[in-house]
Amino acid sequence: MQAFFAHEQMKHDPQQFMWEGRLTHPKDVRERTDALLHALTKLDIPVNNPSDFGTAPLEAVHAKDYLTFLQQAWAEWQTLSDPGIEVLPAHSPYFNGQPGQLARPGCRPTSPIARTAWYLGDMSAPMGPHTWESTLRSAHSAIAAARAVASGQDAAYALCRPSGHHAKHDCAAGFCYVNNSALAAQLLGQAFGKVAILDVDVHHGDGTQQIFYHRNDVLTLSLHADTTTYYPFFTGYADETGSADGKGFNLNIPVAHGTGDAVWMQHFEQARSTLTQYQPQALVVALGLDAHKDDPLGVLELTDDCFHNMGKRLGTLRLPTVIVQEGGYGVDIIGTSLQAFLEGFLSGR
Repeated sequence: MQAFFAHEQMKHDPQQFMWEGRLTHPKDVRERTDALLHALTKLDIPVNNPSDFGTAPLEAVHAKDYLTFLQQAWAEWQTLSDPGIEVLPAHSPYFNGQPGQLARPGCRPTSPIARTAWYLGDMSAPMGPHTWESTLRSAHSAIAAARAVASGQDAAYALCRPSGHHAKHDCAAGFCYVNNSALAAQLLGQAFGKVAILDVDVHHGDGTQQIFYHRNDVLTLSLHADTTTYYPFFTGYADETGSADGKGFNLNIPVAHGTGDAVWMQHFEQARSTLTQYQPQALVVALGLDAHKDDPLGVLELTDDCFHNMGKRLGTLRLPTVIVQEGGYGVDIIGTSLQAFLEGFLSGR
């Protein structure tokens, strides 16, 4: 197995995010990356610097006007009379928000305040001077991992920071700006045909669901904490099964808050069974480590043994696999959780 990571991904340095009614200290800190890299070192997995693929591959899953906003957001924000320390939305323009709706029209107003409100979906995706550079290189890590697997590698791991599974076709949210798992799936689809994405983050992969909701060439499965009282709140329900050609190609499995290893693995086996019935030619694992019992943003009670078991069960599928890093905010625990998952995955092969 190879891993991919670019040092520019460390430049993203968020200063704040909105959490339960207050602006608080960020959780997507750079030290997360150090812990994940340390785990790869312990496993003797080589870490490669991805090539610069530019922005063209990103347009396969994201609106061009949205990508333009991400590139220009910081510079536009500086034209305000008192811009503050980060780009953050101050408005929430109404839009229908149906799961099957891929794209909105481009933002008509030219004001940085209006454009920020249009393209940043909440106050947990602040943008600083280096956010776009880190986001682009994070996407390149996912692209490089997918290209490696498409070229014949058995499996690859993309250490993506910022994460991506909350990023929709034209909107950032939840610490995510570009959907790295969707990018990997799009590229694998070109090489293999049928692809599945299994998201095991504690949060529902709402961006990934939205991007593929109308398609039948990518099966999207998300196993996550119940969203009726938990982010992202508005999606992640079992009755969201896809629309148009994608009807029946989206599976959400929400689990009760406080769920531990045994019950989680029962639900995991349901997802794995659906996955095997679909018979994909390649797999993307959106690996969130924030379902761990000690994660500061989590509401589940999983242990490293559970991550090991998930990895092993996925490894036994012996599918060409790209593992894309999503959440996980306990700096002291995510390294051991990643190590447990990858050890399990490799042993299952």
